[in-house]
Amino acid sequence: MKPRITVITLGVNDLEKSLEFYREGLGFQTEGIVGKEFEHGAVAFFDLQEGLRLAIWNRRDIAHEAKVPLSPASPTEFTLGHNVGSKEEVNIVLEKAKKAGAIITDPAHDTFWGGYSAHFQDPDGHLWEVVWNPQWDGEQNHV
Repeated sequence: MKPRITVITLGVNDLEKSLEFYREGLGFQTEGIVGKEFEHGAVAFFDLQEGLRLAIWNRRDIAHEAKVPLSPASPTEFTLGHNVGSKEEVNIVLEKAKKAGAIITDPAHDTFWGGYSAHFQDPDGHLWEVVWNPQWDGEQNHV
């Protein structure tokens, strides 16, 4: 299997609320919710970078589709990393997320390894890290 991820799907409790957070709050581009005509089919997609999309889909519908029990959500299952080109960009993204309604769990700070990072949770508790890593210069997606 070639390691390649093309879609990251986040399970959400309120599709409209999450759509507003990502589209209006963070400025992610989307066509909005599609698939409403299908039972368990309503989903929204956001283009992130070439070959990668973020999807938001109701947690109940994911459980139905995957044939697994609906379980409690946990913010520590994984994090989504957003690398930027400077400390100032970390602060800008964090402020934008806060204005959109994110919960700041870890304010921006210098890290022990020489970078600068912060963490926030989206309306469904998904954990995002916003980070500047000086060793990754040129690999970042700028604000």
